[in-house]
Amino acid sequence: MTSQWPPSLTVYELRQYRQHPEMRDTLIDLFEAHFLESQDREGSHVLGQFRDLADPDRFVWIRGFTDMEARTRALDAFYTSALWLAHRPAANATIADHTDVLLLRPAGPGLGFRFDPRRRPPPEAAEKPGGLIVATIAHLAAPATPDVVAAGLGVARDGRGICLARLVTEPSPNGYPRLAIREDANVAVAVAAYSGRDSYESAAAEAPAAAPAGVARVERRLLSPTRRSFLRYKGGTS
Repeated sequence: MTSQWPPSLTVYELRQYRQHPEMRDTLIDLFEAHFLESQDREGSHVLGQFRDLADPDRFVWIRGFTDMEARTRALDAFYTSALWLAHRPAANATIADHTDVLLLRPAGPGLGFRFDPRRRPPPEAAEKPGGLIVATIAHLAAPATPDVVAAGLGVARDGRGICLARLVTEPSPNGYPRLAIREDANVAVAVAAYSGRDSYESAAAEAPAAAPAGVARVERRLLSPTRRSFLRYKGGTS
């Protein structure tokens, strides 16, 4: 576990799972009950977990680490723990593919997520609206530069949304090869929070249709925060 609390995170995983049909909520229930505080204790911090609004079989989640060495230690500690081994069969039974994983770092100073697990909804929290989280993934044609990163943000930097983080590919080798990452990735990622779909779509209607120079293609994930997701729309604050 990291000695700094709340932790200052410099490495992130954006994990997109392909679920077996009608199994997404089963995995979400396992996460909410067992996989949040337990990962915090090991230094693997789950910032957000989401339902993809466009795909009922896609579960998206984000976790962070203080650095690459801490990532290796935390993953090894969690995935060899008695708690994970007890719940692994049930969790893995819901997942068709877990290899769509982007390893990321902040695009610059102060551009990572601000995270405090003490502000995560507690286990007994009631379900309440979390707004809309939009993850914009710009696949870059060349190494990231500040201008390309900014261009790749698209509507995520619009004033009607709150930009939670601006990230780029972390180029370090995967220190925990037991879990695959996308080794060929070269991306800029922006994560933004909107009050709802109407606010986002109003901003999206004004965005340029073509990908900016230096960006090969852009993906956007429209995500609904789960009951205990730390990342959610918080009424004008990040």
